[in-house]
Amino acid sequence: MSRTDSIGDVILTLPMAGILKEANPDIEIVFLGKKYTRDIVGSSVHIDSFLDWDEISNQDKLEQIRIFQGVNADAIVHVFPVKEIAHLAKKANIPLRIGTTGRFYHIISCNKLLSISRKKSDLHEVQLNLKLIRPFIGRKDFILNKLPDYYGFKKIEPLEEKFRNLISKEKFNLVLHPKSKGSAREWGLHNFAKLIEILPKEKFEIIITGTREEGVLIKSKILDKFPKINDLTGKLSLKELISFINQADGLVAASTGPLHIAAALGKYALGIYPPIKPMHPGRWAPVGTKADYFVLDKRCSKCRELDSCECMESIKPEDVKNKLLSLKK
Repeated sequence: MSRTDSIGDVILTLPMAGILKEANPDIEIVFLGKKYTRDIVGSSVHIDSFLDWDEISNQDKLEQIRIFQGVNADAIVHVFPVKEIAHLAKKANIPLRIGTTGRFYHIISCNKLLSISRKKSDLHEVQLNLKLIRPFIGRKDFILNKLPDYYGFKKIEPLEEKFRNLISKEKFNLVLHPKSKGSAREWGLHNFAKLIEILPKEKFEIIITGTREEGVLIKSKILDKFPKINDLTGKLSLKELISFINQADGLVAASTGPLHIAAALGKYALGIYPPIKPMHPGRWAPVGTKADYFVLDKRCSKCRELDSCECMESIKPEDVKNKLLSLKK
């Protein structure tokens, strides 16, 4: 199973492994991914081993082929198509090589082609991914709200005491992840600041997460204004972030990896989305037993070429607050 892109994309690929395991419990699943997603993949009980594409891609071609051959794979599924990986799989003589007809190089490198158009589809990303395993499970369609059962996101390490002490036993522990490393349209720091201001302090324990660089960006707008909230920007590894979210009660973010982590862990995951295809929640909403989202009920493409989204930023913090107040710890 090959998916060498970002955290959220990888999480939305994991149900493929759960469904394959359900259909054939003896199957062994190897995940080919980027180094920084290893801890995401390693959190699923359905993945047997991980291949680091960053390490493999630094080898010469003969060594890359040798590594692919050493896996002894019977099949490879190109969930995220990469030309170099597709050709390597063919050169390594992997018997069944599954790709989509939308990539010309798949016609040359794959021997099982599926007609799947992500750009024009109304299906969610998880449902589109599952179409790629039809050669193993048949033409079965899956209802979105049934798919959280297949993450297998259960191999979570215990949280260190210094972070565990930040978790309140009385309040709703709410993680706010204001930035997205440029991977998604953002709600705006002013909206997150307003949300922190209006949430009842006696009911919510607020934790801010993000990278060290993001911490610098949000310092004056959020961290300096609210010195009593818990600032974890730049202080957590990915593995620690997963463990922390697992101890929290909920998370608010744009369409980012942490949002999908929270959904996969069964936490309350509230995403804020633009009404722009294909960025809209119809394609990328968090999928979980307690997942939800905000999006304006309109069609809009005015902001398609911009970094910000007027429609998204106009979602009121008061509405998010009211949604959060309806939840129980």
